[in-house]
Amino acid sequence: MSNGNSPEDERPFEDVSEEARPSIGRALQQARIAAGLTVDDISTATRVRIAIVHAIEADDFSPCGGDVYARGHLRTLARAVGLDPAELLAQYDAEHGGRPAPTPAAPLFEAERIRPERRGPNWTAAMVAAIVAVIGFVGFTVFKGDDGGSEAQVAEGSQPTAGTSASPSPTAKKPADPKPEPTDSAIAAVPADKVTVQVSATDGRSWISAKDHNGRLLFDGLLKQGESKTFQDNEKVNLVLGDAGAIQLYVNGKKIDDDFQPGAVERLTYTKGDPQAG
Repeated sequence: MSNGNSPEDERPFEDVSEEARPSIGRALQQARIAAGLTVDDISTATRVRIAIVHAIEADDFSPCGGDVYARGHLRTLARAVGLDPAELLAQYDAEHGGRPAPTPAAPLFEAERIRPERRGPNWTAAMVAAIVAVIGFVGFTVFKGDDGGSEAQVAEGSQPTAGTSASPSPTAKKPADPKPEPTDSAIAAVPADKVTVQVSATDGRSWISAKDHNGRLLFDGLLKQGESKTFQDNEKVNLVLGDAGAIQLYVNGKKIDDDFQPGAVERLTYTKGDPQAG
């Protein structure tokens, strides 16, 4: 016999144990409905795709793409429907093996590293550099050759005129070096109280040595053709001529006319009263 209670009153007491609590998807769905929101509303507010919202509410987390993304969607959806994200995440960890370990930073970005591209040798640049070097070498050689030619002409005594280019003649001969001759003014300037000896290499080169009356060396070396040396002393000048035939002497302003032979070595001494060979 009925005692007047409705069927709802005859339902057993609600089991609030952990086994009887709703699943994660069911809890999100009930909260969404209680908030008066549709799946489209949740998707628009959270930017979570509609298909993923439906899958999560059906406790299917495979479309999320992994535990990390599933946990992120749960946190977002829980906040949108007014649930505590921490409780849903704890329940998810308990049901799916705990919170995933953090991914090491190095392997995560290993695939994104930009690896340097190996390049072969740049043959074009090498060829251009070689061509520039050859052109520079040829130009330098031609320039040096031109300079050498002009120097040779000046050394040989040719006098280029303005506006014309001087070219050496293959049959031109080098003019003989002029023999040094003392000027009248130089002879007149010879002091009377000293002995003055001028040695000139007129016909070749010769080694000479000159000393004063104390034996002090005034000069010792090679006198080239065309060169002259002048020596003075209060009393006398001692000379040694290695090739007397190539030498012209002026003593106290006067020319010495001794017939020196080519290749002959002469030892001479001159004083203030000369010219006179000692």
